[in-house]
Amino acid sequence: MANSSLFVAFMYTFLTQPNLTRPIDSIMIHLTVVNNLTIIVTLIPYIKASFGVKQILDDGGCQVILYVYRVSRGVSICTTSLLSTFQAITISPINSKWARLKSKLSAMITPSLLIFWIINLLIYIRVIETIRAIGNVSLVGLGYSHAYCQTQPMKTTTLWSYISIIFTHDLVFLILTLCTSLYMVSLLYRHHRTAQHVCSPSTQRPPEIKATHNILLLVSCFVFFYCSNNFFTLYSISTHKKIPALMGMRTLLGTGDLVTSQS
Repeated sequence: MANSSLFVAFMYTFLTQPNLTRPIDSIMIHLTVVNNLTIIVTLIPYIKASFGVKQILDDGGCQVILYVYRVSRGVSICTTSLLSTFQAITISPINSKWARLKSKLSAMITPSLLIFWIINLLIYIRVIETIRAIGNVSLVGLGYSHAYCQTQPMKTTTLWSYISIIFTHDLVFLILTLCTSLYMVSLLYRHHRTAQHVCSPSTQRPPEIKATHNILLLVSCFVFFYCSNNFFTLYSISTHKKIPALMGMRTLLGTGDLVTSQS
C-alpha cells in the first residue's frame, strides 16, 4: 500500500508538474515499481496457497514467477544502494572529494539502472533452467523452494557456487548502502557540532539529530530484514525437508526490507 501510494504521488507530480521533479525522483519511481513487482510476485502465490488453492503453476509459470522475483529483488537492492549514494553525494560539502560528481549525477542515473537490470537478468538466468513446479512431489532436497515451485536436484558444489555469486552480489550493494548511510550520518553530526558553536542553545531537538536518528533507524531495519530473510533462505536451501511455515516467515521478512528501503 505504501509503495503504491508513493508511486501514484511521484507519477502525479511527474505528469502534472514536471518542473517540480528532481533527478532523485526517477530513482524513487524506479524503486517503487521494482518493489511493487517483487511484492506482487512474492505474496500472491503464498496467499493463494494459504487458502488451500492447489497447484496453479506449471513449469513455465514457476520459471517466470521465480525469475521475475529474483531479478526484481536483485534490482531493488541495487537501486536502494544507488539512492543512498545519490543522497550522500548530494549533501556532501563543496570541499569534499565527492563534490565533483554532483554535476554528473543526473546523467549517471539511467545508465546505472540499465546496468543493474542487465547484471541481474544475467545472474538469475539459471533460475529458468532449474525451477520446476512442485505438483505432487514432496518438498524434500537441497535447493530453493517457493509456494508452488522448487529447484531441481543439483550437485552440492554447483548449488553453493551459484548461491555464493548471488550473496556476493547482494553483499556488495548492502555494504555500499551502509557506507553511504553512515557517511550521511557523520556529515549531519559534524554539521550539528558546527551549528552548536554558532547558534544559541535551543530546547527543541535540532533537525540534524532527527535526520540522523531516522537514517540510523531505517538502515537498521533494512539490514535486519534483509539479513534475516537471507538467513532463513540459506537455512531453507540447506535443509532436505522443507517447512512451509518457515517459507512463509522468509516471505514476510523479504517484504520488510522492500518497504524500509523506500522510507
